[in-house]
Amino acid sequence: MAPATGTNLFVGREREMAELTAALDGVLEGRGALVMLAGDPGIGKTRLTEELTALARDRGAVVTVGACYEGGSSPPYWPWTQAIRSLLIEPSEAVMNALEPRAAVISEFVPEIRNLLPDLEPAPIVDPGQARFRLFDSVTSFLNEIAISQPMVLVLDDLHWADRSTLDLLEFVVREVTSRPMLIIGGYRDIELSRRHPLSQSLASFARARGFQRILLRGLDGIEVGRIVEAVGGITLPPELIEEIHERTEGNPFFVGEVTRDLSREAADRGGDFDALKFRIPEGVREAVGIRLNKLSEECNQVLRVAAVMGREFDFALLAALNRELSDDALLDLVEEATATGAIREASGPNERYEFTHALIQQTLAEELTAGRRVRLHIRIIDALETLYADRLDEHVAELAHHCAEAETIVSQDKLIHYSLLAGEDALSSYAFEEAIAYFQRGLDAQGSESEDRQRADLLFGIGRAQAVTLVDDDLQVAVNTLTNAFDIYVELGDSDRAVTVAEYPIPSAPQLRGVARLTERALALVPDDSHAAGRLLSRHGLWIWIEQSDNDTAARVLEQALAIARRESDRHLEMWSLVNLATVQFWQASSERSFESARLAVDLAEELGDLHALAQARQFQAYSRFQEGDLEAAD
Repeated sequence: MAPATGTNLFVGREREMAELTAALDGVLEGRGALVMLAGDPGIGKTRLTEELTALARDRGAVVTVGACYEGGSSPPYWPWTQAIRSLLIEPSEAVMNALEPRAAVISEFVPEIRNLLPDLEPAPIVDPGQARFRLFDSVTSFLNEIAISQPMVLVLDDLHWADRSTLDLLEFVVREVTSRPMLIIGGYRDIELSRRHPLSQSLASFARARGFQRILLRGLDGIEVGRIVEAVGGITLPPELIEEIHERTEGNPFFVGEVTRDLSREAADRGGDFDALKFRIPEGVREAVGIRLNKLSEECNQVLRVAAVMGREFDFALLAALNRELSDDALLDLVEEATATGAIREASGPNERYEFTHALIQQTLAEELTAGRRVRLHIRIIDALETLYADRLDEHVAELAHHCAEAETIVSQDKLIHYSLLAGEDALSSYAFEEAIAYFQRGLDAQGSESEDRQRADLLFGIGRAQAVTLVDDDLQVAVNTLTNAFDIYVELGDSDRAVTVAEYPIPSAPQLRGVARLTERALALVPDDSHAAGRLLSRHGLWIWIEQSDNDTAARVLEQALAIARRESDRHLEMWSLVNLATVQFWQASSERSFESARLAVDLAEELGDLHALAQARQFQAYSRFQEGDLEAAD
């Protein structure tokens, strides 16, 4: 009998499946939950979730799945993009109803939404911190609304490879999970986690949430290993060999499956007549995977090695561009050869895409190449991406930045810096601030400390923008210093417009910060007096004079100037923030009535513009003013 090549076999795990089924029962009754599945590579986390999601679909739940990939070649929020994208393949009425009010925001990292809604207006521009909150809130509300109409199971796999922003969004969604009929299942390798791993921090947060459960998967017992051998291999082995397989594989289902396939192939090669007791069991999972791959043609293995360096998921067009000596038909034959053995499978999503069925297969193939050959292959992938997607490179900047980093020893410095910069800007645009810092810093490291050119200024400006959102308290001074460095270089280069853009970037108004008032003062010297740009700078400058110098009178005069310019230019956003800042300064001038009036006007504008941050601050100073006057009821 030929060995099984599929991945549908499910053996054992009765206890774990019972726990997951109980969680699903709760969701179908309206109680949400978060279950984290932990275990070694190949231990069966993905297979267990496949069994659960099949049951969930049978019982009427909507199921969506996303996975993280190793190596940083995927854009931020990738598993969330996958999960939301799958809901939009054939969207139900409930999905569209939940999506439409939030489509502009969610489309910032799921661009396919704009294909569904081509007339979609962009989301209003707000400060980066607010924008990130708005994105998280929109995704959470979108999923919650769908779950209310139909219970939902959301699976996020391989979270040990998740970027920080993906985990931050998961923490946000989890806060409300118990109040909605939604089951979130996360899978991760516990052996990958150190105390400082980002997922370790998230797990500590999850543990405090209601409805949290952790299921630890370990190896199967000897009887279960015997069942896998019989089902996968179609052969009966003596008990002593089953025991040895169990001992050597530690009951790891993936390892057991690979050993069994090899046993079955050897039996088939010998016409069913072979000495099972003399069969050599591989020393480890990678050797077992290697034995499976050895059964493929060398040409097929060669194509798979190229694909392995491309990533866990790859598209046929790019694979063809890297194997130009093969016709499309010949390449497709090799892909089908690999698919038939279960090494790869077709992937969902746009274009003709495939993925390795297990990360261990991809890793084994990639490690068969020498470091030098891998580096050169990364260069070829960069060239192929640039040629194949020349008209839409912006969709592939994360991949390009990743391959440049992997080929750092031989790729041109300019190219590494260029794609690090583009990937950083792309991460900033989707509010993945930690990932943006990593990209920009990679470019800065590649450039060295000597240069003072525009690229350096752009990289510093990128880092400073991300730091201004992620750093808190005394650490925020680092962001001010970074932005000031970028400003200095732009001024030295004669790029006044870009320097002014740096000075206008919003920084949280922390009382311990120094240097912002000086930055805005220097920027004011670069623009015409009484211009619109001067108004934007004056609105910021007045606030920081008050923060850094405690000069209430000068701050108020500067803000009155900004307000006059805003009204002249009909800039409602600038008018709103000038009023908020003026209300702040007027309160500390002990002018409570004027502060209340400025705040009242700001409230009207904030409600009109839908700016919750400004609304909250304006309401705060309305309350402070009434409190200062002794009207506690109105203040409350």
